[in-house]
Amino acid sequence: MADTTDTVENRSEIVFLYDAVDANPNGNPLSGANRPRIDPQTQQAIVTDVRLKRYLRDQLEDDGHGVYIRNVQEEGNQYTRGQLLEDRLKEVDPDDYDLEDDEETERFRDDIFGEFLGKSVDVRYFGATMSVDTDDEYAEHLPDHFTGPVQFSPGKTMHAVNENEEYDSLTSVIATQEDKQQGGFDLDDHRIQYGLIRFHGLVDEHGAEDTKLTSDDVERLDTLCWRAIKNQTISRSKVGQEPRLYCRVEYADESFHLGGLDKDLALDDERSKPDEELRNVRDLAVDIETFVSRLENASEQIERVRVVASDVLTFSHEGDDGGPGVLYGALEDALGADAVEVVDVYDEHTATIPDDS
Repeated sequence: MADTTDTVENRSEIVFLYDAVDANPNGNPLSGANRPRIDPQTQQAIVTDVRLKRYLRDQLEDDGHGVYIRNVQEEGNQYTRGQLLEDRLKEVDPDDYDLEDDEETERFRDDIFGEFLGKSVDVRYFGATMSVDTDDEYAEHLPDHFTGPVQFSPGKTMHAVNENEEYDSLTSVIATQEDKQQGGFDLDDHRIQYGLIRFHGLVDEHGAEDTKLTSDDVERLDTLCWRAIKNQTISRSKVGQEPRLYCRVEYADESFHLGGLDKDLALDDERSKPDEELRNVRDLAVDIETFVSRLENASEQIERVRVVASDVLTFSHEGDDGGPGVLYGALEDALGADAVEVVDVYDEHTATIPDDS
């Protein structure tokens, strides 16, 4: 069960970049061909927050955490949400409470909340709609929804993208069982050639009170986002995506955050190829000058920065360019070495795995 004594007290702001090579990072089923979502004005590829949260939920489930909004497309997930809810509340027996007594009713309600949220880590993060059929004794004590304290804005590529014409109408040769004759069919496979996708996220300390989001839950995000893109993008249209930068700014003052930090990262035009020539991460550099400057100006309101970057992503700052060391060094100069923590994704994530012993 979640540790309700360690609820998040201050706000965090997240910037997350990952890229896609010859992939469809988020198809639009309404297009008729599941084409990549692309802004018609700017030609930037779009990835919804729903798509990102699905990756995160799937990784949480793979890690052994209880997930309420499960991937219904996966074989074996036959539970309805109502059945799942009832299953998670079965240890809270109404017969153990005198529901004619106000204090007992309040204890029953608190136990329901604690049991459900303790076994539904994704609800602690992202909230959920509770419009399910369940026993009246449970339903009347649960809200119709939980508002998630962790929210992401829809992501967009930091540049215009091109659809890969080579994948526009792939032909596959097949042999039928009836006559063994070969034939072809149109797979209608649409992908972008390359895109560096930029997400902005926020962890709201006030919403955290409602879902009992803990500090441990927030620190889990520091490895979860990275590993989710590594592990959950293995389907045919999603393969080719890699995490490139994760940065969580934890503020020292309640109700304070700078806002829009993702927009302070931009492609360095002098060190990047033109948009139409971008094909992989080595074709560009990310200018962090404005990003670091804004953080430095708010250094007194910042508790710490948790950050990790890909070894092949190039950064530029004050005339210098290079790998993650350029970013880490610039942040340390701006905020002090003690305020900057480089995330060791694979060592740290083991501490977030639930203990079933």
